[in-house]
Amino acid sequence: MLKVRDLKIHGLEPISFDLQCGDVLVVRGPSGSGKSLLLRAIADLDETSGSIFFDQMSKNDETAGNWRVRVRYLAAESGWWLERVEQHFTNVSAARSLGKDLALEDKLFDSPVAHLSSGERQRMAFIRAIENEPTVLLLDEPTSALDEETGKRMEDKIGFLQKSGVILIIVTHSNEQASRLATHVLTIKDGAARIESA
Repeated sequence: MLKVRDLKIHGLEPISFDLQCGDVLVVRGPSGSGKSLLLRAIADLDETSGSIFFDQMSKNDETAGNWRVRVRYLAAESGWWLERVEQHFTNVSAARSLGKDLALEDKLFDSPVAHLSSGERQRMAFIRAIENEPTVLLLDEPTSALDEETGKRMEDKIGFLQKSGVILIIVTHSNEQASRLATHVLTIKDGAARIESA
């Protein structure tokens, strides 16, 4: 179980919620309302007050590195720090296999990152986020750069992760995507956050 207690993010009232294995929390709200800041706080990327627990592990008692092994964050704009795509994966053969599910040609793994389209980068970053099997996955607009077909493939993979027991928190502006994926919805508006079952 993921427990968030009185999490204080700049400009928002304290946020608390519980998620069980296999839950998908979709976060909705206008641009600038604090949706991405919420994901960053849970991933221990920004200083915040409040408490976050996964099972018996407390974010406050763990190093950031240990916490992020279990709780992975995928930003809307992914970061790349090495020249070639394959250099970003610990198990390239497994990553290539996942790539097929997301309509990524095998040759792309041998390419410089600079040669990838924005949609290819988004899918590669998703594979990088899940390759070490995190138990909590935080996704910020995971299909924003994808066409309908590849977006459907991404949603299918998200559904597979949910069935495997991964807890997912997803920021999306798509009402249709929210209705397809969410077990719970967190709406942020005017500094307040309200959670309800989907």
